[in-house]
Amino acid sequence: MFDSFAHGASERLDRPTYHADLGRVYSSGIGFLNKLERGQHFQERGFPSWEAFAGGDWERALSLADERREEYAREIRRASDLGVTHRRLRVVEFPVTPYVQWELFVLRVRVDVGDAIKVIDARDISSIERNHLVPEVVILGDVVMYEVVYDEDGNAAGANRYTDSSLIRETNAGFDALYERGEGFYEFFDREIMTLAPPRGARAATGFRR
Repeated sequence: MFDSFAHGASERLDRPTYHADLGRVYSSGIGFLNKLERGQHFQERGFPSWEAFAGGDWERALSLADERREEYAREIRRASDLGVTHRRLRVVEFPVTPYVQWELFVLRVRVDVGDAIKVIDARDISSIERNHLVPEVVILGDVVMYEVVYDEDGNAAGANRYTDSSLIRETNAGFDALYERGEGFYEFFDREIMTLAPPRGARAATGFRR
């Protein structure tokens, strides 16, 4: 699964170019967006909830995440207006990292307003990842896909853009198979995340390399 991905031809885009290109293609009648998230340590500079989390203020981080509820609802409405179906799959390693613990609270707000998000335990895909991790990828229909890339501190740094139709089909098929195996968000969240104590030392734990 995803065996051809590492050998696919791509074009490197910086972050502003990636966002502009994604926005243009997204509005062009793609039909669906699939997003696979694999990394366990990232930085989200400029996102108020993450900044509060990184600063050690857990309660404020959660409050600020909830304040994005209407913004996320607008995203879902826009997707519906454009005829774009969203699906996201979040791979989670154990023990859960502070970043992922925080992110899943943010994703819960998205799920509350209608985003289709599932979670899969990294241990359940260990046989798939013997030689390589599954890719960190955003797929827009059968048109284009982006491998999101990060700098050594975990800051978003743009994307590798792929347009080969056979590679996109193969990657979508891999996503479909994993999504089918994924667990419902609330079931996972209530069992594995709600029971965790607030992360300690969040500031130190956010800057690890992927």
